[in-house]
Formats: sequence, C-alpha cells, structure tokens
Amino acid sequence: MGFYPYQKGTVTIDGTPLTEIDIKHLRSQMALVLQDVFLFSDTVRSNIVMGASDISDEAIWEAAEAIGIKSFLEELPDGLNYNVRERGGVLSAGQRQLLAFLRAYITNPKVLILDEATSSIDSHTEELIQQALLALTKDRTSIIIAHRLSTIQHADKIIVLDQGKIVEEGNH
Repeated sequence: MGFYPYQKGTVTIDGTPLTEIDIKHLRSQMALVLQDVFLFSDTVRSNIVMGASDISDEAIWEAAEAIGIKSFLEELPDGLNYNVRERGGVLSAGQRQLLAFLRAYITNPKVLILDEATSSIDSHTEELIQQALLALTKDRTSIIIAHRLSTIQHADKIIVLDQGKIVEEGNH
C-alpha cells in the first residue's frame, strides 16, 4: 500500500513500478485488515463507513448479510447505533475483527490484504470469520498473511516463508 519505501528491488502492480503510481489512487483500490483492529469510540455504523457519506444503512446490512455477520450486528444492543467505546473495548477481539472485515468488504476493494487478521479470535467467532473470509476474498486479489492453516486453506497459492526465504509453495 506504499506505507514503507523499499530498499532494494522493485515493486510493480500490473508491470508499473509502485513509485510511478499515485498513492491516493492506489490506496482507494485496496483494503487492509490488521491483527489489531482499531475502532473509534463511536457507533458501529461510524466505525464501518469511516466518514464515507455515500454508504447507506441498507448497504451496510446487505454487506453484513453477504459476509454472514448480519445476525451478529442484530444481536448488538442498538444495532448499528451501538457505541463500541474506545478501541472497541466492549467487544471481543473476534467481534472487532468481524467489524474490520465488514469495513473492508463495504469498500469493494480490488486488492485485499489480511495481516494476521485471524490470530486473536475465539473458536465461536472463528466459524463466522471463516464464512466472512470466503465472501471477502471472492473474485478479488487477496494477500493473506497468517499462521493459522484454516485462514488460508481456500487460497489458490500458499507460500511458506522462513527467515524471509520461500521454503514451500503450493495449495492446501
């Protein structure tokens, strides 16, 4: 996503060096879900749309249905109006992750990056997250960094790294 300058080599997207791509445009085509989800002390809605005024409640509910977490949102007191408090402190790590997946899905990115996005979840939430992952990664380029095999089992290509070197390549 162009957050860090690289020291050696070249990073290209469709053959164009990253240094020649407008960074704002690049980031508008991508979504990033990290291990540690940051939520603002605000409503579920605000934490999903992140200031985008063109995303309706109907679109949020449709997206939640598509990734299989609509029931989770419906169970929250006040639904989309539920205040998650500072850093989402009233939610479990898995619930915060589900909101991050919804936040990423609703932007309809061309490229999705998941960086250890499933490492801090409980077993109940893992089932919801697996369903969400299938919907989230469908028909888009997805780069998934994970230690859990269940997170990457549906990947077309799995690359195993050790000390920064590729030691294995294939699929599940």
